[in-house]
Amino acid sequence: MSIVRKTLQATAAIACLAAGGWGIKYAIAPAHEGGAGITYSKAYAPARDKDVKFHIWYPADPGGRTVTVGGNGVFYGTKAGRGAPVTRGKHPMILISHGAGGNAGQFGWIAATLAEAGYVVVLPNHPGTTSGNASALDAVRVWERPADVTAVIDEIAGNPAAYPYIDTDRIGALGFSAGGYTAMAVSGARVDPEKLKTFCDHSDHGMSDCAFLARGGVDLHALDLSPAGQDLRDPRISAAVIIDPGIVETLTEESLAQIDIPLQIINLGAEADVPAGVYARPAAELIAQADYRIINDAAHFSFLAQCKPKGAAILAREGELDLLCDDGGTRRRAEIHAELREVIVDFWAHRAWADDTALTAQATQMP
Repeated sequence: MSIVRKTLQATAAIACLAAGGWGIKYAIAPAHEGGAGITYSKAYAPARDKDVKFHIWYPADPGGRTVTVGGNGVFYGTKAGRGAPVTRGKHPMILISHGAGGNAGQFGWIAATLAEAGYVVVLPNHPGTTSGNASALDAVRVWERPADVTAVIDEIAGNPAAYPYIDTDRIGALGFSAGGYTAMAVSGARVDPEKLKTFCDHSDHGMSDCAFLARGGVDLHALDLSPAGQDLRDPRISAAVIIDPGIVETLTEESLAQIDIPLQIINLGAEADVPAGVYARPAAELIAQADYRIINDAAHFSFLAQCKPKGAAILAREGELDLLCDDGGTRRRAEIHAELREVIVDFWAHRAWADDTALTAQATQMP
C-alpha cells in the first residue's frame, strides 16, 4: 500500500472520528431555549479566487441544541442554538469584520446580543489574517478584506432561497481594528497608497503592526500598494459601526467627506491614550453623519472576548506581543462589553434604520 493511500485512509479515519465525536457531543448537549442561533456558510471571493467561510448568528426560537461558539484556553466562548429554528420574518443583516490575527469566533458576545435584538449577524473569517494563518504579506493586502465582505453579500443576496430570513435591503457593517478599516472601506473610505507605503517609516503608531511586518520581512516600499487606493465601497451597506479602525491615518480626506451613510465611530480608552494608529476623531469630523464616541477605562483589545483567568499567562508563554487580556483601567471587560452592547444596539435601533419600530421595541426591552 502506498504512503499516499495510507495517508488518505488515516485522514479519512480521523475525519470520521471527529465527526462521530461532534455528533455525540451535539446529541447530549442541552436543548436550546431560544435567543441566538448559529449556523455556517461560505462564499466565493473573486479577489482571492477561493471561498471565504463565515458564521451566521440569527434570532432563534426554541429548538436544536445549545453549543459553545468560539473559545479556547485564553478566551471564553458564547452559547448559541445549533439547529435552532429561525424566528419568523426577515431580519436586517450586520456584517462583522474581525481584526488582523483575530477570527469570527471571538465576537460571539456582541453577535449573540444583536441576534437576540432581531438582527442576523454575519462574520467572515478573512483568509490570511485570521488566528493561526495570519501572515505579514497578507495583512498588507488590505483591499482584499472589503472584497470579502462584498463577496459574502453577493452570496446571500444572490441566493434568497438559501437565506430567506435575511432582509438584504437593510445591510450594515461593524468592524474592529483591521476590521474597522474594512467597515470604513465598504462605507466609502479610500486609502492613499503613498501614505500606506510610508506608514512604518517614522513611527509604530502605538501599535504592534509595524513590528509584525518587520518580523515577516515585509518592506512596504518594495510592494505595489496601488490596489489599496481603489474604491471598495459597497452601496448595499447603509450604516456602520467602526471601532478603533486600523490604518485610519492613511484614509483620504476627500473620500471621508463623501461618505453619506450614518456611522458610529468608537475609540477605546481615554482619548489621550488612544494609539495614533487607530485614533479616529479627525476622520469622524470629516464625515457628515458620523457620531464619535470614547469608551473610557478601556483598551484596544477590550473588544475581544473575555479572557479566562489563565489567559494572559498562556499568551505570555506563547510569546504574544500584544496584551490581549489587558483592559488598561479599573473596569472588568464584562463591564466594558455591557457599555459597548448598549451603544451598538442603540445605534442600529435608532440611527441606522430609525423607522424600524419593531426592532427599536426589541432593543429597548433588552437588559
